[in-house]
Amino acid sequence: MAGRVARLRRGRFDEAFFYSAAPLELARKWASLGARTLHIVDLDGARSGRRANARAIAQVARETSLAVQAGGGIRDDETLHSVFASGASRAVAGSALAEAPQLAQRWVKEHGADRLVAALDVRPGPQPEVLTRGWTRGSGLSLWELLDRLLEQGVAWFLCTDVGRDGMLSGPNTDLYARCVRHAPGASFIASGGVSRADDLRALADTGVAAAVSGKALLDGRITGEEAEKCWRGE
Repeated sequence: MAGRVARLRRGRFDEAFFYSAAPLELARKWASLGARTLHIVDLDGARSGRRANARAIAQVARETSLAVQAGGGIRDDETLHSVFASGASRAVAGSALAEAPQLAQRWVKEHGADRLVAALDVRPGPQPEVLTRGWTRGSGLSLWELLDRLLEQGVAWFLCTDVGRDGMLSGPNTDLYARCVRHAPGASFIASGGVSRADDLRALADTGVAAAVSGKALLDGRITGEEAEKCWRGE
């Protein structure tokens, strides 16, 4: 956010906390500990629909050994192409695919199913609703409805975030992710939101998800460098 490493609480832009480490500095630190993939979100782009931190993301992609998964503000062909041109291995699109799921078929055909991740930003409840536009709008679609539509379009990777837990260090919604895996056992899910310690990552692995995102827990040292190394080695 604004070129700096930031974390939000439950997606609230008025509750942003900024860290002193520069994006490239932090990426190099995690790469030195054995990380292979880095998930980066252009928060300004997620809110406005126009990428605002492309330079910082491209620098990380080009100057580290990390495979970069980048999201935030990817809502049209031109922006998606620019993300890949900047060196990102995967692109995460949320609002565009929620509002026009048919886009996914073309993007998967052009770039490959392994390079496109559909973001499912969920407000939990009896029928979890998908949020869009930087979590500022309801889509009117349930998680299961949108998931089925995107599966039909050939999407294979999904980043599912419980927005009520994001940045709260309250523990992940393992029930939600287990339901996702049962609903679409052939898809690959990335769990996001609520991770507070290394045990949370082990609990998520038990749900069957392919991967998990940890932000604040790593940044605040709740997951130590030694624990992170073990996770990245698959221990």
